[in-house]
Amino acid sequence: MSEYRPSALRGLLALTGRELKKWAKEPIILLMAILQPIIWMGLLGKAMNINAIFSASSLSNVNVPDISIPEYGITIPGWVIKQKLMDAFNSIGASVMQNVFGVTDYFSYMSVGMISMIVMFTTMFSGMSMVWDRRLGFLDKVLSTPVSRGAIIFSKVLNAALRSMFQATIILALAVAFGLKVSPTFNPLNLFGVYAAIFLLSVGLSSLFLALALRSTRHETQMAVVNLINMPLMFASNVFFPTSMMPEWLRAIASVNPVSYLTDAIRQLTILPLDVSVLVMDFAYLGVFAAVLFAAGITLSWKYLTR
Repeated sequence: MSEYRPSALRGLLALTGRELKKWAKEPIILLMAILQPIIWMGLLGKAMNINAIFSASSLSNVNVPDISIPEYGITIPGWVIKQKLMDAFNSIGASVMQNVFGVTDYFSYMSVGMISMIVMFTTMFSGMSMVWDRRLGFLDKVLSTPVSRGAIIFSKVLNAALRSMFQATIILALAVAFGLKVSPTFNPLNLFGVYAAIFLLSVGLSSLFLALALRSTRHETQMAVVNLINMPLMFASNVFFPTSMMPEWLRAIASVNPVSYLTDAIRQLTILPLDVSVLVMDFAYLGVFAAVLFAAGITLSWKYLTR
C-alpha cells in the first residue's frame, strides 16, 4: 500500500485562494485598498509641492522697489528687476531640483515613494492575519491537516505580495493621471521589473512580520510591533527625501534599509535615466533580503508553529 503524499502546491494554492477571497469579500477593506492611494496621491502628493519653493511663483508677492543710479541718471523700474529675478530663479530652481532629487518634478519623485510606503504597510499587517487565524481556531484546523507549515507561511507571504502589486498598480495609474513624468529610458516592459522588486520586498517584510507573529495570540502585540517599526522604516529611507542629503548617521541607516532599495529600483525603472549597475545592486540587495528572511520564516514555522 503506497503512502499518501499530499501535494504541497495544492495546499499552497488553497490557502492563498482563501486569503485572497477573504480580502475580496470584505468590501470595506477592498475599498480602502483603492481609496488609500487616492488619498495619499491627491492630498499628500500635491500638498508637498516642493517645486513651488524653487519657482518664480514664490516671488510673485514680493514688492521690488525702483532702483535709481544718480551718477548715470538712470532709474530701473522694480517690475523689470522682479522679472529678471523670476527668470533667474526659475533657472536656478530647476537645477537645484535636478541635482537634489534627480528630477525637476518633486511629485514624480514622491509618487514613486508612495509605492514603497503602501507595500510596507500592506506587508506589516500580514502578521495580524496569523494572530486572527489562531484566535478563531482556523490555524489549529490547518495544522491538523497534511498541509506543510511552510505552505501556511508562504500562502500569507504570497497574499501580501499580490495585494501590494495590486495597490502599486493603482498608484502608478493615479500618478500618471496626476502628472507623473517618466524618463526617456522608460519602457512598458520596465513594469515587470517594478513588480519583481515589489515582490521581493513583500516576501522579505511579510516573512519578518509573520515570524514575529508565530506564537502571538494578541493582536495588540502585533499592532505595537507595527507602530514601532513603520515610522523608522519609512523616514529612514529615500521615500520622501534623497539619502544623500540626510545627516551621516541617518544615511548609514538608510543604506541598509530595504525600503530604500525598492524605492530606488522603481525610480530607476520609471522616472530616472536607467543606470544598470545601480539597478542590479538594488535587485541583488532585495533578493538577498527576501531569501534570508523567507528562509528564516520557514525555519521558524517548522519549529514554533504549533496548535
